[in-house]
Amino acid sequence: MAETGRSQLIQNLTLSAGTALKVVSLSPTFQHVTWIRQNIRKKECWFFEKGAREDVCVCGYSKSEHVADAVRTEDSSGGTWDPNTHVREVPTDAFGEIDFGGLRQTTTKYARVSTDTSPEMLYQLMTEQWKVPPPNLLISVTGGAKNFYLKTRLKNVFQRGLIKVAQTTGAWIITGGTNTGVMKHVGQAVRDYSLSSSMQGQIVTIGLATWGVIHNKEVLVHSQGCFPAHYPMDVKGRLPCLDNNHTHFLLVDDGTHGRYGVEIDLRSRLEKCISGKTLGNKAVGVTIPVVCVVLDGGAGTLNTIYTAMLNDTPCVLLEGSGRMADVIAHAAGLPVSQVTIGLIHRLLKKFLSLEYDNFTDLKIIEWTKKIQDIIRMSHLLTVFRGGGDSHGDVDVAILQALFKASRASSSQVMEGWRRQLELAIVWNRVDIAATEIFTDESQWKSSDLHWAMFSALASNKPQFVSLLLENGVNLREFLQSEDTLCELYKQLPNCFFLRKLAKRVRASCFRRRKVFAVRNRVRSAQSEGIALSHVSEEVRHLLGSFTQPIYPPPTMTYHFNMEDAASLSRSMSSSQAPLRVHLAEAQRDPARDLFLWAVVQKNRELSEISWEQCTDCVSAALAACKILRKMAQEGSDADEAADMRELADHFEMRAIGVFTQCYSGGEERAKKLLVRVSPFWGKTTCLRLALEANCKSFVALSGVQALLTEIWCGELSVDNPVWRVTICMIFFPLIYTWFLIYRPDELIQKQNEKKEDIKTVASVTGSVLRTKAKSPDLTTMKSLNCWSRLACLYSSPQVKFYWNIVSYFAFLFLFAVVLMMDFQTTPSPAEILLYVWLFSVVSEEVRQLFYDPDGFGFHKKARMYIRELWNILDVLSIILFIIGLVFRLTTKLFYAGKIILCIDFVVFCLRLMAIFSISRTLGPKIIIVRRMMRDMFFFMFLLSIWVVAYGVAKQGILIHNDDRLEWIFRGAVYEPYLIIFGNVPTNVDYSEFDLNSCTMNGADPLKPKCPVLNENRTPAFPEWLTIIMLCVYLLFANILLLNLLIAIFNFTFEEVQDNSDRIWKFQRYELIKEYHSRPAAPPPFIILSHLYIFIRNVVLCRPPVKSQKFRTELPHIEEEELLSWEALMKDRYLLSTQQQQTQTMERCIVDTAQKVSAITDRLEREEEMSSAILMKRLSRLEEQVVQSAKGLQWIMESLKSKGLAGKQEQPLSLLPISILSTAKDSSETSESVTGADGFHVKARQLHYPNSKVTRFPVPEEKVPWEVSFSSYMPSYYRSEDNVDGSDSEVLENYRNPGGRTGIRGQGSLSHLGPNLHVDLVITRLRDNGRSVLEFLAVEDDQQKMLVLPGGPVESAERLPLALMRTMGKSLYEKLHEKMAEGILVFEGYVDDVRNTDNAWVETTVINLHLDSREDPEDIANMVACSRGSLQWREASCKNGLCSDQSDSLRRVAMLHNRNS
Repeated sequence: MAETGRSQLIQNLTLSAGTALKVVSLSPTFQHVTWIRQNIRKKECWFFEKGAREDVCVCGYSKSEHVADAVRTEDSSGGTWDPNTHVREVPTDAFGEIDFGGLRQTTTKYARVSTDTSPEMLYQLMTEQWKVPPPNLLISVTGGAKNFYLKTRLKNVFQRGLIKVAQTTGAWIITGGTNTGVMKHVGQAVRDYSLSSSMQGQIVTIGLATWGVIHNKEVLVHSQGCFPAHYPMDVKGRLPCLDNNHTHFLLVDDGTHGRYGVEIDLRSRLEKCISGKTLGNKAVGVTIPVVCVVLDGGAGTLNTIYTAMLNDTPCVLLEGSGRMADVIAHAAGLPVSQVTIGLIHRLLKKFLSLEYDNFTDLKIIEWTKKIQDIIRMSHLLTVFRGGGDSHGDVDVAILQALFKASRASSSQVMEGWRRQLELAIVWNRVDIAATEIFTDESQWKSSDLHWAMFSALASNKPQFVSLLLENGVNLREFLQSEDTLCELYKQLPNCFFLRKLAKRVRASCFRRRKVFAVRNRVRSAQSEGIALSHVSEEVRHLLGSFTQPIYPPPTMTYHFNMEDAASLSRSMSSSQAPLRVHLAEAQRDPARDLFLWAVVQKNRELSEISWEQCTDCVSAALAACKILRKMAQEGSDADEAADMRELADHFEMRAIGVFTQCYSGGEERAKKLLVRVSPFWGKTTCLRLALEANCKSFVALSGVQALLTEIWCGELSVDNPVWRVTICMIFFPLIYTWFLIYRPDELIQKQNEKKEDIKTVASVTGSVLRTKAKSPDLTTMKSLNCWSRLACLYSSPQVKFYWNIVSYFAFLFLFAVVLMMDFQTTPSPAEILLYVWLFSVVSEEVRQLFYDPDGFGFHKKARMYIRELWNILDVLSIILFIIGLVFRLTTKLFYAGKIILCIDFVVFCLRLMAIFSISRTLGPKIIIVRRMMRDMFFFMFLLSIWVVAYGVAKQGILIHNDDRLEWIFRGAVYEPYLIIFGNVPTNVDYSEFDLNSCTMNGADPLKPKCPVLNENRTPAFPEWLTIIMLCVYLLFANILLLNLLIAIFNFTFEEVQDNSDRIWKFQRYELIKEYHSRPAAPPPFIILSHLYIFIRNVVLCRPPVKSQKFRTELPHIEEEELLSWEALMKDRYLLSTQQQQTQTMERCIVDTAQKVSAITDRLEREEEMSSAILMKRLSRLEEQVVQSAKGLQWIMESLKSKGLAGKQEQPLSLLPISILSTAKDSSETSESVTGADGFHVKARQLHYPNSKVTRFPVPEEKVPWEVSFSSYMPSYYRSEDNVDGSDSEVLENYRNPGGRTGIRGQGSLSHLGPNLHVDLVITRLRDNGRSVLEFLAVEDDQQKMLVLPGGPVESAERLPLALMRTMGKSLYEKLHEKMAEGILVFEGYVDDVRNTDNAWVETTVINLHLDSREDPEDIANMVACSRGSLQWREASCKNGLCSDQSDSLRRVAMLHNRNS
């Protein structure tokens, strides 16, 4: 079973790395058609009944559009048409793709669906069949269905903001789908987005339109689907067309034709269904948010807004879009008490002037009530005012509306912030998170943001990673557990590293199963997945075997006795735990871990962010170069490899920039940074990483070259001329004078000069502080003694190199003398010396091969040795010398041995070119020569074609059947080759022919064979042909090809010239390192050094002496200081880079364009505001003129009436505007309403709970019974029988003290009049008197919220019987006994949704406080057994109770001196 689990885990890991299983399936189109026909249905009328016209049914369709059996006969012409009976569902016949034609050739998917289709089925259709990615946000755009004018600036702002929010969040936009009204504006926004070349991806825009009102819908009908259906855009038709800018259409069908609004119910159900879906896989528990955006609109739009807000859907209104949107927008800025019927009358007349005359007073009253309820739900209403800067843009307003609603709906403060942050991460809106979430109001700890950091990293949100790091995320705490890092590696996208890692995990598990015959049950299941040990092995493979593992080995040790596996493994784990913890702490660097995780997936932005957090940034950048170039070398995808190389070049430039800044800030520290051992990157150095990563540009930096020059000179000063060093090599006593400068002496001299300068400045300025602050410490600097000077001279790599040059020239001179003058049968002393000399050279080559201070290993060291051209020449020369020596010692092959040695002398001479590689002038030229030799090698193939072609043709024409191979080769190859260099042949011309220079039958081996002769002893070959062939050959070979070779050389020279210096500086390192490790004595005396090394290392077994020049391990304190200084230099470099980017021409152009755009928007906004203000002033002036005229008329009438003016009422025109706005009709208004804040709100909700009864709308001003309300006609409702009518006299005896509610009767309450209710606030002080006050709450299963324990009662002196079921009989009795000790907190009328005009709820709130000395064991047991239905909650402002009970809890907290 365990074996199967491990295999399945490895298979899943491999699948996650991109190895998908191949299965044979049906055609996707066939599956799609079959699924739609099985699950999606339409509606059709199957019962024809004549309507207004003879041939048209009541359903709206003609007789010919009905099915054959739907036409009724005259005999059955009784009864009426019923949509519930005479409309049936059948499989849909309209689905597929729509081709709208035109220039853009847009194609969209569509389906005709029934009004009764399940929303789940539609969601499955879109996500699974149409392959639409699930949304992260649902934007429902509603408003005017007819075309309306939208100001240009507001239109641009709306379209730009809508597309931006949809693009950044991955939202779905749902509209009505037709090419009119607000749907047309949305379509134009999507069109402009798709035409923009700077944006990518598709905005999902879903149109839900009514099938029966669509123009040209006949072309969409086909039983097997249309792929595609060619839909003509006829905008002049009576019915609306579909909008060609939407991406998907759901055409809702109820079986009728010409009826609008059919899709409204299905649209609301679909939006509700989508809002219940989980938002992605990573944001567990967060559902897809929904927002409603409103433009223009009429009465239907108001109903849509009201319904949406009752369902807790936030709405965003665009002020200035017209009609109902502007009505609500203007009323939203006022208190609810000022939103009166008169105000709504004026707003409707202003913004809906064309329709105002058709509005009834009852409708306006209803709309006033709904607008008041909408304004009261301010947390769900956001008004985008285009003339202000409150929201900036529409996309910001939409997201802020969602955040505002989220904060209001969350019961806990931290829960609200967390939900908002989850949404912001999913939407990838870092700007909203920065302004709305990470504010001074919210306080975050690092541990609170770890989940957000993981989500941002796993979902590739680099901007959020930066934001989280800026707001307190500690990487050390975040990656403290290895499980977090392992989980991040499991979340890697499909990339080359993940595939390699999956193979390594699979191979590791296979090896474990192979090694252990019995399964190890001690092993955890987690060890079978990705572990840091697997990552470490793969990274070490990419960095190189010379590095050490960057992560410690796994904690579990598998070398144990099978008989006592568990105990032994536990003991070993406990004994090795301190060591492992120390090793992990020493090698784990959280910034390094995150940087490595980002680099292996070639994520540029995340790797850049994490690199900025690294302490050892230069080593990190060079390690990234090595890893990326190694992966690019091993990968097979060319595009992926190109991306890796590009990212590697980027980090090489980062390393160059930081090191250049370091070198300018301190040369000695920068040099130390190069050779310092980095504990975070496998115990290697920056210089070694740069060489392994082939970072030629980095190695060519002046700082790196200065270090190499310093190592090259040893303890000698780099300023010493070469001629002085050469003279001192011979006349070494000169070193005891100042003829040759040593570096310690130079440093002492510089410090003394610096000290003298400081003293001089101090004496001039009179400051003593400068001398004390800048006084150098000379105690650590000592001058070299006599022996040290001599040793440092001859141990310098520079001097070693010069001595080896002299030795090599002496060796060549001796070799030449032996070959030309002293090559005897018996080896002479000079020849024996030559053999000893060569043996010393061979021993040095062997030493170099096995010398491995970097820990590469023999195999890699051998590969590196063979890869060098000069080493190849060394090996070739040695092999040829050995072969020549063997032949030379043989009598028969004596001369052949000499020939091989002569050829070997040529190879040794070619090896002499290596001495020029150290020269700054000749070193780059050698690189150019090597490149030209490569070009010439390929050129010889092209030249050989012409040489062989001409040679064979010439030889065949001139000579007949020559069987001597040497003369055939001479005539076919050698002579044509010499022709190129000007050696024109004489045997192709009759005039140059000499019979004595050849042999007739080829008998003379020293003469060529004569050509075919005539009878007169003259050549018989056609002279004209041979001469033409020679001319053509010379034309192509001597002129064309040779000039081509010159052109190739010229191109190569120009191409390599720019990079030759960089390549020479890169290759210079190997020569310096070779002579740094080389013994001081030159050959043949070097054999003595080799003998000393052999005795010391092999015989005496002493460790080799390690040099500190290329690899230095610093003390911990010095290491920390150096890394801090490097981090400071990195910050300076990043700051300078940022400043350079801001000063570039492209950036200046972008900034200027943004400023011009902002100024233009500001001017347009001010122009609109000024015109609006002017119009408002004119209207006010006109109103004041009218009021003044009416006032004068009243004064005149009063004067005429001779004293009756004091008895007359003041005209309405002279009343204040606040009073004028309280009513439309003076007969209905007796006095202004005051104390509006005390009016009940829940009792006036339009929908009575648990019923289908709708209340009569009661606006705020009409609540008091004292206010006249002649239009008030509430319906009667009683839950038992639901019959209208009742005894009016009985109802008049009971009148709600809170005012009108919009419904008469008993409702769902138990009786008329007051219905008593008791709420208990049971409190305690947590933990025996500590300062936290808690209360006992009950979870209501129906409302899904917390309530106080309580219920209806007959008398306020008794407890509700409902508490007995909740708390048990014994606890109920104990609480009843404590009722006498309870404190009366509140008693009176309560705003309840069940209240009516004649029945209401009156609540008594009693506080029962449990002291610490009392025994609360029964309550504790009941809370424990309630499984969450009873909870002790802290008394705070976020208590989860309704508003009335929250007020009661606040009063209780005040009684106990607590703030709630």
